[in-house]
Amino acid sequence: MGFFNICKIKKANISLEFQRKNWLKQFLKAFFVVFLSYMAMYLIRNNFKAAQPLLKSQLGFSTSELGYIGFCFSVTYGIGKTLLGYFIDGKNTKKIISFLLILSAIAVVSIGLAISAGGSPMGLIMVLWGLSGLFQSPGGPASYSTITRWTPRSKRGRYLGFWNTSHNVGGAIAGILALWGANVFFNGNVAGMFIFPAVIALIIGCIGLFFGKDDPEELGWNRSEEIFGEPIEQENIESESMSKWQIFKQYVLKNPWIWTLCIANVFVYVVRIGIDNWAPLYVTEHLNFSPESAANTIFYFEMGALVASLTWGYVSDLLKGRRAIVAAFCLVLTAVAVLGYRYGTSEMMINSSLFALGALIFGPQLLIGVSTVGFVPKKAITVTNGLSGTFGYLFGDSMAKVGLAQIADPTTKGLTIAGVTLHGWSDTFIVFYAALVLGVIALLIVALAEEKKIRQLQRKKLQM
Repeated sequence: MGFFNICKIKKANISLEFQRKNWLKQFLKAFFVVFLSYMAMYLIRNNFKAAQPLLKSQLGFSTSELGYIGFCFSVTYGIGKTLLGYFIDGKNTKKIISFLLILSAIAVVSIGLAISAGGSPMGLIMVLWGLSGLFQSPGGPASYSTITRWTPRSKRGRYLGFWNTSHNVGGAIAGILALWGANVFFNGNVAGMFIFPAVIALIIGCIGLFFGKDDPEELGWNRSEEIFGEPIEQENIESESMSKWQIFKQYVLKNPWIWTLCIANVFVYVVRIGIDNWAPLYVTEHLNFSPESAANTIFYFEMGALVASLTWGYVSDLLKGRRAIVAAFCLVLTAVAVLGYRYGTSEMMINSSLFALGALIFGPQLLIGVSTVGFVPKKAITVTNGLSGTFGYLFGDSMAKVGLAQIADPTTKGLTIAGVTLHGWSDTFIVFYAALVLGVIALLIVALAEEKKIRQLQRKKLQM
């Protein structure tokens, strides 16, 4: 484990002017490692969504069975975010995300090989897909940790937003890349949709292990706040003399704003995953789109998400770190965009709606994570962001995959919630609207606490 330690150089006496001048160059090295690593994780995550029609036609899987496979990923991914995040905090998260990418790629290659061996290995695919979810689970929180170590508060939103485009890019090209690899190298066999992107991810992971630094202090530099003349938050000062458990207990377990953000994240995930995961199947079964047109829905949704990642983090920086109120605003607009997706009948209408939905729902998806960073010390970023993700995946993602699958599947009796039976694709939108309303309420509560903290830091900066 010594390979994953942060090796800080003490008292190097390097001038702040030199550090500011060379900051961007050194930061980008670490940034591109976590960017490309997380992008690659989506290459071997969204490939499953694109492969669903072929898994049904070539291997005979039902919609519910595909939902259960996705559920295995959600459970291990959700639990792993907090469990692995706790142990990863304080370590070199840049190296760890690269190493975990390698392990995930090996699991996904194994799925492709199992399919190539013949039959429909449902149980084995569930186990391997679940393992892949476990290995990928700390990827986002680990990236947040690395970027937060390098960036001051005033620039954090935009750079985390830029990083967030990694999964937009990876998610957008995952289906197209996987299908192309399967057609070119595997004669259209669905196994190629797992093996080809996994090999690419394996290469990226190996390179990322040895490129860039995880923290400015590994170069003998000051903290990022000191480099840019910002006050260091009180929690970062106090946590220096605290154990990992003490930090976790005081700043995470006893922090009501973190728990409120976790709950908000559940509702965001219901909408985000509910649209993202089922769009290809929805347009195939409900609107009779071709397999190629169905795979393209992922592209339009992720391209909208790319716009969101580049926009909303920067907007929250311009508003001096008011992340929660911006996220609530995005959810309100999302409710309008859902109407186009629900009532669209042509490819143009559906794809335009998916682009708008991606540009809006990924705003709160990004900003909830950025908001959690502002309430905890840097030594607890991975586990805190992971806890938010755990809630999102165990409750939001699972509901979006298994619950919506039960509602949409014509071979089931639907899903009964509070005495109301929901059945058919049209009833999935009732779940979306309920989640949007509850998400807005939770984010407005956090916005009040965020405002108080922002004003405290502004007073401290004036005193400096």
